[in-house]
Amino acid sequence: MKALTFLGANTIKYQEVAKPIIKKPTDVVGKILWTTICGSDLHILKGDVPESIAKANEQKGRGLILGHEGVIKVESVGSAVTKFKQGDVAIVSCISSCGSCYYCKKDLQSHCSNTEGTSGWILGHEIDGTQADYVRIPYADNSLYKAPENVPAESLLMLSDILPTAYEVGVLSGKVKEGDTVAIVGLGPVGLSALLTCKTLKPAKIIAIDMDDARLEVALRLGADEAMNPGKVDAKAQVHALTKSDIRESGVDVAIECVGIPATFEMCQDLIGPGGAIANVGVHGKSVSLKLEELWIKNISISTGLVSAYSTSDLLQKVVSGDLDPSVLATHHFKMSEMEKAYEVFKNAASNKAIKMVIENDN
Repeated sequence: MKALTFLGANTIKYQEVAKPIIKKPTDVVGKILWTTICGSDLHILKGDVPESIAKANEQKGRGLILGHEGVIKVESVGSAVTKFKQGDVAIVSCISSCGSCYYCKKDLQSHCSNTEGTSGWILGHEIDGTQADYVRIPYADNSLYKAPENVPAESLLMLSDILPTAYEVGVLSGKVKEGDTVAIVGLGPVGLSALLTCKTLKPAKIIAIDMDDARLEVALRLGADEAMNPGKVDAKAQVHALTKSDIRESGVDVAIECVGIPATFEMCQDLIGPGGAIANVGVHGKSVSLKLEELWIKNISISTGLVSAYSTSDLLQKVVSGDLDPSVLATHHFKMSEMEKAYEVFKNAASNKAIKMVIENDN
């Protein structure tokens, strides 16, 4: 089969590799129908993820198959798998989980202690992933979701990672509820997913904040009530002016950070009102300052996290019912054989106005 393989920092290759086989009774092997590229894949490509570097080095010239998102058609099933059979079409969860360990029982599947790696995120990170003709899915009964026939590929793909990540780590951890004022800082793919999933809970106002005017235009099109570019306006002052009233102090109820740099985390601290919640979704590579001298008296909460994908079934129901349409996030379509080209487009997402790729198997 053909696969997109990671050979080392800044080196990928679309090449012929061996087709995966069932290794454990809980495995499923499926043909990839559609896959996509995530920001995490770019982190790996840059050489920022040591586990993936180590796996690539174990197989010189062959490397590690990237990708943790996709939709498959089940081809072979392990003897212990009960929920799937040959021919089923299923959404691949970005998290592989046993369903029975201490962490899985606490809906912390991202920390599953029985996976083939260091966490629940193993596909395309510590074992071969989904950017290939075929993929092996460990713990299939807990790591796949049957795909309804009437849902398009563009929506199914978003349920692999981006929607549950934004919903769980941003919206649910931030405890967004009807009537809240919510600021989303960073309107890339995850921030836009936070916007879409947030809307299903009927907040009073969603404020989109980003340095890219094109992304702000998309946010407004998808339902944001306000859009601000902090490179052009004083976003802090504008947010506090918008949220000031006779019955409460200014500031948002929930601030969702979707970038992962010190400046955006600091902005969330500046925007939050008394009793509010800061939900950090962005992946940070540097230390950030915590303005505890200002925040302690505000009774706020701060949450962080890696997605566990416990919300995938709920999100799928929202898609089926029409309450959520993530297909709008799919901006570019490629064939699997064009995978290297797709990476070039996604690496330059801003200039290409790219949000998410839909990459279809050639066969």
